[in-house]
Amino acid sequence: MGDKDIVSKEIIKEIGRDISMHILGIDIEGEVTLVDKEWTRVEKRDSDIVFKNKNRIFHIEIQNNNHKDMELRMLRYYSDILFEYKECSVEQYVLYIGKKQCTMENEILRDKISYKYDIIDVRDIACEDLLYHSNPSAVALSILCDFKDKDKQVVVNTILRRIKELTKDDEREYRNYLKKINILSTNRDLEQEVEQGAKMLTVDIEKTPFYRMGVEKATFENAIVMMEQLNHSIDEIVKVLNIKKEELLEYMKQKKEEK
Repeated sequence: MGDKDIVSKEIIKEIGRDISMHILGIDIEGEVTLVDKEWTRVEKRDSDIVFKNKNRIFHIEIQNNNHKDMELRMLRYYSDILFEYKECSVEQYVLYIGKKQCTMENEILRDKISYKYDIIDVRDIACEDLLYHSNPSAVALSILCDFKDKDKQVVVNTILRRIKELTKDDEREYRNYLKKINILSTNRDLEQEVEQGAKMLTVDIEKTPFYRMGVEKATFENAIVMMEQLNHSIDEIVKVLNIKKEELLEYMKQKKEEK
């Protein structure tokens, strides 16, 4: 099992509810219970996530590579889950984070069997859907999403800034997320951008005046990047970053006067 599988499981476990709602479009209500169980017939794979919400079971399989018999493996999981939770509905998803184009089958139609599950390619998800999430694990996953026509270095820098803000200057926690992003970035050939962004962030955060004046100023700087380089409206930004519009406008005015 590779590092990316380990990192993916850690991230998905942390945001099981969020990834279900924001990536898979599932309406989650109330408590979510993670099912950490080794199925009797199916080999245990660390990347499997199974959780229960009321009378619904959700199975998310993380795939870094195309599996030629994915549909057969998912059917085996389905039957084993159903043995344990016959009274529940079972919904299955493959979350594909691989580098190559996804070519896996998602259904079996033969011998009176009609079976199907959903495959979600993370590259089809807009980066912004996770980039401005309040959970740093969701932000880390945005490195795998669609940057569209935006500058790769700018987006990566924004991801790292968001992680820095959300970890509240806990250097150990920030480094832990940076390690995860480094591993995941290899699937999108973004290793150099992450390395450069981490270096730039160190300089920006530790040596510039706005850091010494407090984390709020760093947030304002991030807001300016979101406006000028990522084309977000000021109303959207103040809502996402939870800052006051008048304070941001005043900061922007001061920055302009300094120039």
